[in-house]
Amino acid sequence: MLEKINKKGILKFILKVSVSALAIYVVIQKIDLQQTKDILVHVRAGWIILALMAFNLSKGIASVRLNRFFKSIELMLPGIYNLKLYYVGMFYNLFLPGGIGGDGYKVYLLNRSHKTGLKDLISATLLDRISGLVALVFLAMFLSLFVDLSFIGSWMTWVLVAALIIYYPVYFIVFRILFGKFLTAFNISNVLSLGVQSAQLLCAYLILKALMVDSLYIEYMTLFLLSSVVAVIPFTIGGVGARELVFIFGANFLLIDKNTAVAFSILFFVITAFSSFSGIFFETKLKSDT
Repeated sequence: MLEKINKKGILKFILKVSVSALAIYVVIQKIDLQQTKDILVHVRAGWIILALMAFNLSKGIASVRLNRFFKSIELMLPGIYNLKLYYVGMFYNLFLPGGIGGDGYKVYLLNRSHKTGLKDLISATLLDRISGLVALVFLAMFLSLFVDLSFIGSWMTWVLVAALIIYYPVYFIVFRILFGKFLTAFNISNVLSLGVQSAQLLCAYLILKALMVDSLYIEYMTLFLLSSVVAVIPFTIGGVGARELVFIFGANFLLIDKNTAVAFSILFFVITAFSSFSGIFFETKLKSDT
């Protein structure tokens, strides 16, 4: 698949790099670089190792969720094979400047090796993304209830409560209309998605411990979830720049330290990149298994 990188993909990559570079430039203007560097230099490695484990736990759960969607279209993949496929997809998403992406790679490989229809494969991988995003937004709204939102207005709390109450019922209706074939996976996929995001929150908490943050955990983690929502939008490289911008502007309202927030974002990206890079070791094995 590496040879399938095309000109269109390279152009998209250049645009993403440009947007990330612009965002990083804006961030740099808003922080004290020396202070951010000092924070990173004094990070506690033991907590980072634990954060790395929590992050990969989230990816393990996510691979199980994807497999549940595959089972809905009668595609039965061994758990280990599916986990390897998930990590290869992570590698494609983050490191390769091509147009195929991680989801495209999974669709291509499974269509070729298992003769499963393209429409069903695309729907399954799309639902995997949607399910994760739904849980992400839900938890972001939930944590926001415990954050001082007085700068918006007291009415915001009631809006959040109402939104949380109707959130999953509305999602169920939309899911049933658009993806009825996958309805048997609805409940378990949502439970797994909440598990994925909970493990990511644990990762975030451990990074904060590594940075010796001793207060405002909810504020940091709320911004982390919001930054993850923004990072899903594919206009940067792995969310680089986009995450930092959310932290920078959010820090003004939630009274957290901008330099620490950016250091947090950098460490989370390093953990993501390190974990995703392992996918390169699985690609050859996957090809030999098909």
